[in-house]
Amino acid sequence: MKYWEDLVVGEVIETGSYTFTAEEIKEFAGKYDPQPFHVDEEAAKTSIYGGLIASGWHTSAVCMRLLVGGWVKDVASMGSPGADEIRWLRPVRPGDTVTLRVELIEKTPSKSKPDRGSMRARYELKNQNGEVVCTMIGIGIVHKRPV
Repeated sequence: MKYWEDLVVGEVIETGSYTFTAEEIKEFAGKYDPQPFHVDEEAAKTSIYGGLIASGWHTSAVCMRLLVGGWVKDVASMGSPGADEIRWLRPVRPGDTVTLRVELIEKTPSKSKPDRGSMRARYELKNQNGEVVCTMIGIGIVHKRPV
């Protein structure tokens, strides 16, 4: 288990990968972002995207899944108060496989709670062609090592 003290600014973590399917894109969007280019393949063909694409929120959810499965599971995480600067830079299409790169950019001890500290990390989600499809700055609260 990694505690706050074990986190190193500049550390880079690459996680596993995830492949999007048309069925999953439509199912997610049908529940949470039912715009035509996310749920209807025929309508998507006439959109500015020229075909079905994943919702940015779906892409962000996959980013979180890769983050938890590839890094957070090994950290004494206490959760997150949010993320900053979320950007969806390229469409994610059925069949695209994404991987996540995480770079720890800052860590700060809590001023009011000595058992924890915060950290900020830059997330970069790339497709199988190495193109960045999503970026964000994640904020995490992490337990300090028990004394």
